[in-house]
Amino acid sequence: MLQPRPIVLPPLSLYIHIPWCVQKCPYCDFNSHAQKGVIPEAEYIQHLLADLDQDLAYVQNRTLHSIFIGGGTPSLFSAQGIAYLLQQVEQRIPFSPKIEITLEANPGTAEAERFIGYRQAGVPRISMGIQSFDQEKLQRLGRIHNVEEAVQAIQFAKNSGLNSFNIDLMHGLPNQTVEQALNDLRQGIALNPPHLSWYQLTIEPNTMFYYRPPKLPDDDALWDIFEQGHQLLTAAGYQQYETSAYAKPGYQCQHNLNYWRFGDYLAIGCGAHGKVSFANGEILRYAKTKHPKGYMQGNYLHTQSAVSAAERPFEFFMNRFRLLEAVEKSDFTRLTGLPLSTVATQIAWAKQQKYIVETDRTWQVTEQGKLFLNELLQCFLEE
Repeated sequence: MLQPRPIVLPPLSLYIHIPWCVQKCPYCDFNSHAQKGVIPEAEYIQHLLADLDQDLAYVQNRTLHSIFIGGGTPSLFSAQGIAYLLQQVEQRIPFSPKIEITLEANPGTAEAERFIGYRQAGVPRISMGIQSFDQEKLQRLGRIHNVEEAVQAIQFAKNSGLNSFNIDLMHGLPNQTVEQALNDLRQGIALNPPHLSWYQLTIEPNTMFYYRPPKLPDDDALWDIFEQGHQLLTAAGYQQYETSAYAKPGYQCQHNLNYWRFGDYLAIGCGAHGKVSFANGEILRYAKTKHPKGYMQGNYLHTQSAVSAAERPFEFFMNRFRLLEAVEKSDFTRLTGLPLSTVATQIAWAKQQKYIVETDRTWQVTEQGKLFLNELLQCFLEE
């Protein structure tokens, strides 16, 4: 069995999961729990910090490159609570001078008015789950905000001194026509966010939509939506840098880029997933306890496992080929600890299929490769 060589440690990020939301959306398969009564904010923050204390050995003298506070709905937490949490994190792990800190927020008015408070708490970037500007579609998706609140929240974000903000929009919604999907996108573009994430709705197991499937657009309609939507975004000055992510120049999400470039990330909070590398060539993945009840009894770690040499090519390319930028061959050897010869056969096959092109230094996914991305990735799975 091939033994990995020493690894050059990549940048280190931190993911913080806050599991509560007002109500569970029918398409959502994230680890979220509908709020019942008062959220135990102060107590949960203390558990997050105790959880982080157990992971400090994974830092290995690195600074934090980025922090992403996701959920659930993290904007249910007060600005004071978030400020205290970030101060305590920084006391444990130094922040990089250019650290990017993002907090997910609902576009409801109550949360939007907190944006200035979050900015003062040290959060320069907000990500809002708008999903649609069509009231009927919002109701079908189980969203608790309306169109007016969505527009108002984006205006709040513009006026609150944030460095950047993102809006999430979804397409391929129940009974959605091509024109309705493009109209959503036109309204999003008109509000001029620095970053726009544009996802296709997929039906995930263990969601309400999975058990009672809605009628979704067919493949031809989905292709028309994507092709025409991509043209709209490009014409408006957005650059696609990942399958579902578009940004104005200089506004790419650095936290997500670190995921996709096979960087390291600590993870604290209910159900959070982390990945850490070690200079000796080991790579570890772990997950935290999912349910708040167990987590808040101090049982933080749920599972952990080493990423074997055989698993690493798939793990590396699964992330890396989502990005439109070319893959540096040196990144593969540096971050997996494996020689290029490990994937020579698969690369030769992918070139033959015209899924990638190769230079002396890089691999680049082609348009054909993007269309058949799953097939391309499967060739890197261990036998």
